[in-house]
Amino acid sequence: MFGSTSRARAVASARAPGIETPAGVSRPAPDRHETARTRAETAYEAIKHRVLENAFPAGTYVLEQELADLLEMSRTPVREALIRLAHDGFVEIRPRHGMRVLPVSPDDMREIYAILTILEAEVAAEIATRGLTDAEAAALWYATNEMTLALEEDDLVRWARADAAFHRDLIMMSANRRQRQVVLQFWDQSHRVRMLTLKLRPKPFESTEEHIKLVKAMEARKPDLARALHRAHRQEAGAMLVRILAEHNLTQL
Repeated sequence: MFGSTSRARAVASARAPGIETPAGVSRPAPDRHETARTRAETAYEAIKHRVLENAFPAGTYVLEQELADLLEMSRTPVREALIRLAHDGFVEIRPRHGMRVLPVSPDDMREIYAILTILEAEVAAEIATRGLTDAEAAALWYATNEMTLALEEDDLVRWARADAAFHRDLIMMSANRRQRQVVLQFWDQSHRVRMLTLKLRPKPFESTEEHIKLVKAMEARKPDLARALHRAHRQEAGAMLVRILAEHNLTQL
């Protein structure tokens, strides 16, 4: 558990200008037309964003009132958000109404990537079977171009955001709504670990090339090739993340 000094640093970091936060989180005054459900959703997205981007790293302990002050809202929507985040496996609610950010273990990542590998590969095959629309191809090519430019500028954070956009766009192109929901549920946790390990792995030149090859396979309407490429990409990425987590003990807090 973090002491008061460490907790203060975590809260200050989460408030720092360098941390991106969802639109509408910090407001000079509450909107009188905003519903209780909307406030709880805003709190949920704001806290979850900080967890996923590791502004609140694993082991961070923050009091409910501190979160309410940070988000400039009352404790009620924050409490509702924490209950939902606990249900989703991001935090645990601690005595005296605080939260502790839960770690993601190597075993967690192994299981998550086993699911992502299978389902995302099928999404790629599905899209390749019907073919990419012009808009879909443009979105994926834009993301791969951003990855390439980011590596040229040695900007790993920019690369990670482009990689995230690529995978989210790909998932949302699936016609299978339930499959999208399942993938996105686990994708958040994998994104959190990818950001945590970003500077501990080799520069992702090969990963960028794999994304480019996948887009070309889908454009060429080759579902078997698209499935195989994406499966291999996810298997390799998952194995690397699991290895880094185990070697560096990053989540054992």
